[in-house]
Amino acid sequence: MPLDHVPRRTVLQSGAAALALGVGSAVAQQAGAKPNIVFIMADDLGYADLACYGRRDIRTPHIDSIAANGVRFLQAYANSAVCSATRTALITGRYQYRLPVGLEEPIPTNRDVGLDSGHPTLPSLLKGLGYATALIGKWHLGRLPNFSPLKSGYDHFYGFRGGTIDYYAHDGTDHKPDLWDDDVAVDQHGYLTELLGDRAVRTVEEFARSRTPFMLSLHFSAPHWPWEAPGDEAKSRRLRTANLRDFDGGTQATYRGMVEAMDAQIGRVLATLASSGAAENTIVVFTSDNGGERFSDTWPFSGRKTELLEGGLRIPAVISWPRGIAARGTNDQVMVTMDWLPTLLAAAGAAPDAAYPSDGLDLLPILTGGAPPVGRTLFWRYKANAQRAARDGDFKFLKIRDQTFLFNVVDDPLERANLKARRPEIFDAIVAKWSAWNASMLREIDDSFTEGYTGQQLADHYGVGTVPSKADNP
Repeated sequence: MPLDHVPRRTVLQSGAAALALGVGSAVAQQAGAKPNIVFIMADDLGYADLACYGRRDIRTPHIDSIAANGVRFLQAYANSAVCSATRTALITGRYQYRLPVGLEEPIPTNRDVGLDSGHPTLPSLLKGLGYATALIGKWHLGRLPNFSPLKSGYDHFYGFRGGTIDYYAHDGTDHKPDLWDDDVAVDQHGYLTELLGDRAVRTVEEFARSRTPFMLSLHFSAPHWPWEAPGDEAKSRRLRTANLRDFDGGTQATYRGMVEAMDAQIGRVLATLASSGAAENTIVVFTSDNGGERFSDTWPFSGRKTELLEGGLRIPAVISWPRGIAARGTNDQVMVTMDWLPTLLAAAGAAPDAAYPSDGLDLLPILTGGAPPVGRTLFWRYKANAQRAARDGDFKFLKIRDQTFLFNVVDDPLERANLKARRPEIFDAIVAKWSAWNASMLREIDDSFTEGYTGQQLADHYGVGTVPSKADNP
């Protein structure tokens, strides 16, 4: 779509908000009871790592069934190419760069950084509507005593607070235990993915018996490193005396086992929804927090986690809701993580807090009424290698260090043909939009986690061997 034919984002959001109130309320009224919500997020899963997105050597029948019974997005983006920033956008429905917690990855343990408990969140807003809420799995938005899922809208929490933990030892990169039941540290034996599945099944059973609407956030660590599949406890013991980041570890077979183990637990949750009678009026979402990493399949894109190339940002995203959404196959709407907050609130017949307006788009008219895709502009920045990006219509502006590009990511998903010289008017217009957007966000911080690593460590882990630039300008 030519740039000058793309409506302005502010107009689109205003129109979408009006539709959200009307369509969301109408759907909620038609359904009767407010829908339950089960939001499932993988960690570092690549765009094409599911069978329903084309992966041939990994079986994911249960996630595929969510797509088969609902909608599979073909142009879904993460709010960031890294984890905690995207999770900030998910829980607030806003660009993560509006909050200090969204500026760092991972959140440092030596500074008081986390999600402000006074900021409205998806679980807190749903809780205000009478929902029971629980987070099972990864939090990564700040540590005790000042930050906790229980301070940000969740009634219950079972999982870990840091960026990752060993799948068997349940300790973090600092080798300290990091498994919690609410705000109490617990010591349990077992493979983490299975423990999260066990607790999710129990939670759905308890919620279903209460006959109140519920939201379950099930945020797996899989398939994030360390590379440990079911049966790899001996490997886990070796890693406890080494570097949990497992720079030289992993295989495709291990990765396959991690993804398939996650799918099996999702199957248990779906079966529990069905057996409890809650499946018909439950919205189930499955997605990833960012693009894939070492063993991921990101075809047809290039790039991966930490990179603003499409492979670092494009993610799988599927949704089903038997009572509210017809099985429509695929959808081409350009969507992003922060869209889930206004969309799920609209399904519950509500809207975001007016004092903290969402930067996301309510997708409910598209999902429930078959409305055509809406044009929009999305923005990103990432400090490592001074990366900037924006997608406007079919075109994408990309900057990596001192190199700038313009791609048509619909015609050229691999981002190989730089159209900057051929279409300078489009390039200049998108750069101007990015600059105006960036001026409305918090400034980048002068220090980030990547500056604590050597170039060789970055090369080993991320495939980039350079120290991040401090450049602030696009």
